[in-house]
Formats: sequence, C-alpha cells, structure tokens
Amino acid sequence: MMKKYFIAVLMVTTAASGLMAQEIVNLYEGKIPGSKTTPADYKEVSPVGADGITRTAKVSVPTLSVFLPAKEKATGAAVIICPGGGYGILAIDHEGFNVARKFNEIGVAAFVLKYRLPSDAIMEDKSIGPMMDAEQAIYLVRKNAAKWDIIPSKIGIMGFSAGGHLASTLTVHYEDVKIRNEEKLSLRPDFSILIYPVISFGAFAHQGSAVNLIGKNGTAAQREYFSSEKHVNANTPPTFLVHANDDGGVPVENSILFNQALVKNKVKAEMHLYQGGGHGFGLNNKTTKDDWFERLKNWMTANKWL
Repeated sequence: MMKKYFIAVLMVTTAASGLMAQEIVNLYEGKIPGSKTTPADYKEVSPVGADGITRTAKVSVPTLSVFLPAKEKATGAAVIICPGGGYGILAIDHEGFNVARKFNEIGVAAFVLKYRLPSDAIMEDKSIGPMMDAEQAIYLVRKNAAKWDIIPSKIGIMGFSAGGHLASTLTVHYEDVKIRNEEKLSLRPDFSILIYPVISFGAFAHQGSAVNLIGKNGTAAQREYFSSEKHVNANTPPTFLVHANDDGGVPVENSILFNQALVKNKVKAEMHLYQGGGHGFGLNNKTTKDDWFERLKNWMTANKWL
C-alpha cells in the first residue's frame, strides 16, 4: 500500500532552520534492499556547528522532505535536492531546506533527499547505497506526480558538492537501475543542477568523497564508473553548473570537465564560474553581488521548465 510510504506531518520544524516541510516521505517500504540490520549504536545525529549549519550523519532511514509552493505559484516543475558533505555528513539545511524554500518562491516543488551515507555497517555495498536512494527518490516523485501537482516531464535533480556527485551519477547512470521498478518508470531526470559538484574520481577528485564512497582501495573500475564526465552522451539531461575558480575543496576542473563533455555531446548546458567564493557557499556567494539562483531561474525559464 502506498500509504505506508508516507509519514504525514503538518508541521515539521527542522532543528537549525525552522523551515517547514508539509510532509516527510520514507523512501522505502519495509526492509531497504541491500541493507544490513542497523547496529544499535548507529543512530542518526544532527548537530549544529558554530557556523549555524546542521550536519546530519549516520542516516539509516532515508527520506524525502516535501516542500510544495503555494498553489497560485505552482509551475508543475519539481526538483530533488541532494545536500553535500563529502559523503560523510549532510548539510541538510544549508544545502537542502533553505534551497527548497527558495524554489517554492518561484513555484517549484522541492524534495530534500536525506540519503544514506556510505557505510559498511548498514550496507552490503556502500558504493551504491546513495545512488539507490537517488533513484528511489525520482521514482517516488514521478510515480506520485499527480498527488503533488507535478508535471512528470519537469522533474530535475540537484546537488551540492558530494551531493552534486550523487546528482551527476544519476544524471549519467539513470539507466543502471538499482531499485525495484515494476512500473518501469523512467528514472532519467529532466534536468540537472550541479553546484560546486564533485564530478571526477580521477586527477581532480575530492579524495574525501572518493574514499568515503568506494574506500581507500577503490578499484579502477569503480573510479571510472563514478567519474561522471566519462559517461555523458547525447541523452544526458540538460545541465546547469556553478563553481568558484578559487574552490580549495573541490577543484573547479570538476565542473569544467563535465561541461566539456556536455558540449562535446551537444547537450544543452550552462555554466557560471565565479572568481571567488571558495567552497560550500550555498545560496549566497558573499564575494559577488551576482545571484546564481537568479541565473538558474533564467535558465529554467529559457528551457520552459518554468
């Protein structure tokens, strides 16, 4: 029964931000495929740092937090948001809930994905756990599009940093189905939004993300599979990229390589590179008066998702 998927809450107040979701959706019904029994000491935590950012860790029950726009603003477009955190934590408000509310302002339904972080303690194969959750998220959103007044052909994926790596993985590997999909719904995002993303596990890899996902002894085949720039083709969804040239955490070459692959394959793409901003600036790059979210809105409008 579909109702088992949903835990409805009228007011869900997040610890750090006070933002409210209309609903929290469990990604899976019953036992999560490929999961192990969660150890008693593996408990989800969401401490708030001195910078005011909530960092959620040890996620064993993945969910979608549903943020719907006012009906008079709704465009029918939707985006699934993957917060970053090096595959070690999730910056759940800074790169999740805050962004969802921003999308609501422009009439876009937003779904913040609290995905499982790679862990041998709770997964049989930790390298595919996050990807499974991303696939399950788009499956549920597309399957329940009518429930949330969404147009099924206007569902995108978005990610920041390592969440950008997860989003890019789905963007290029959506045909590699890791979940139960009896209806054979398309898992292809209609568009992809990657903000200072980890893209490559090659020369410009963010090693922390790579180690957390595939381990210190990850194979050459794993590094190739998870280097998203190597798997772009003509059917890859249109993509919007944002990065700072002085990013000391995830080198700007990650976005550049992906954009080059998109151009080579004649995929519609737009990239904005800022001279400053570093890594992890979220919605607000304090080094510039330019607003990348406004650039994103313009791009979405030009491509008729808004």
